[in-house]
Amino acid sequence: MKKLFVIALGIALLINFTSCKNNKSGASTVTGWNYNDPKNGGFEKVAYGGQEVGPGLVFIEGGAYMMGQKDQDVMSDWNNVPRKVSVNSFYMDETEVANIHYREYLFWLNRVFGESFPQVVARALPDTLVWRDEMAYNEPYTEYYLRHPSYNMYPVVGVNWLQANDFAKWRSDRVNENTLIKKGIIAQNSDQVDENNFNTEAYLAGQYDAEVGKKPLKTPLKEERNVKFEDGILQPDYRLPTEAEWEYAAYALIGNQPYKGEERFADQKIYPWNGFSLRYPKSGKSQGKFLANFKRGRGDMMGIAGALNDDGFITTEVTSNYPNDFGLYNMAGNVNEWVMDVYRPMTSIDGSEYSTFRGNVFRKKLKSEDGLELAEKDSLGRVQWGNVTDEEAATRRNYRKADVRNYVDQDPASLVEYQYGSASLINDNSRVYKGGSWKDIAYWLSPGSRRFYQESESFDDLGFRCAMDRMGSPKGNKFNAGNIFKGNK
Repeated sequence: MKKLFVIALGIALLINFTSCKNNKSGASTVTGWNYNDPKNGGFEKVAYGGQEVGPGLVFIEGGAYMMGQKDQDVMSDWNNVPRKVSVNSFYMDETEVANIHYREYLFWLNRVFGESFPQVVARALPDTLVWRDEMAYNEPYTEYYLRHPSYNMYPVVGVNWLQANDFAKWRSDRVNENTLIKKGIIAQNSDQVDENNFNTEAYLAGQYDAEVGKKPLKTPLKEERNVKFEDGILQPDYRLPTEAEWEYAAYALIGNQPYKGEERFADQKIYPWNGFSLRYPKSGKSQGKFLANFKRGRGDMMGIAGALNDDGFITTEVTSNYPNDFGLYNMAGNVNEWVMDVYRPMTSIDGSEYSTFRGNVFRKKLKSEDGLELAEKDSLGRVQWGNVTDEEAATRRNYRKADVRNYVDQDPASLVEYQYGSASLINDNSRVYKGGSWKDIAYWLSPGSRRFYQESESFDDLGFRCAMDRMGSPKGNKFNAGNIFKGNK
């Protein structure tokens, strides 16, 4: 019996070795035809080493965790009952988006759209009047906080959820454009204006004519071509993190594994750091310092002269305080942060057990009248999208409605109606924010706590950071499926 097992294992390993050998030789394992061979049309298979980490991002290895409230629910909201979910690996900004980052965005918008579409620039401007208080002198912040160089690396505030999403889309295009320029595939174009600006989707659809660079891509037939998404050169879109992703990244339980590789945690966390204390516990010059920028008590925003406890009267620089075990700064305190989800009190019950998210409105790229090609890009140079209709959704088995923001909750069939404006402030445009801020008490520093605002609202203690999907193995680029029997080191 043992001999038969050894023989079977040997055959399996031989098949695996042969398969890998064929792949390395560039031949298809299903047809035997060679890849990248001009003699048979030149179907391409590019050499690919794994997804590159985009600017500002940190790799967050996914996994299962207990999502929800870890501390006493003193508000008695019961809106985040603990439940186990799995989060796929993803990338997340090391810091909150800062004022200088957002001013770079405004500068580009003004340069490209300012003359013909000034409303585009106006729509992106943060509301600097969020600093006003009827019983406080905050007028200097309304003029200086966004633009004074002293606040360059302080988190941008006064940005609503819609503006944060627009920033993420713009960032995606600028990162991809810069990648193509640095690789010499396209030439830099400083004269972009109106619809003639680089947009990733328009470029991939052949609706943006880029000047060819010094190192253009060529097909096996030696013909110049545009980059395709299959080349692995262009990054997926930057976006807001989902609530589950944000909370998972904030807890950073990867640092609580007693032995590397064991599937267990030594302790859970209330905050992004271990223990119940809000102060740095170890000896040294930082001992006793607060681990986050928050309000210690009524009227105490920073401590006393000579002993400022968090170095911030309002916000602090985005790299203030110690990062958590994923290397993320200020996942508690400084500013609250927008996440992607629509708010519902019962999300903890209704949510999926993996990639949990509420807020889907399924969309599609618009086609030409004959339905064979994409519709022409719009006046801002972007591929046109539209919502999937309920008639189209009804033909599916995996979803029946195109707009499922109100799935179960507030769905008429469930007999749950929130009556926005009269009985509650909850509707399909209510968005979750998390993290606690410089003006919040310690209770809101726990990643499990959650609140909501309308997506069109903005505040002086609310900012955001971006995330990006991870393509391929959740273990990162070091994972090699071919070495799975040899151990993954």
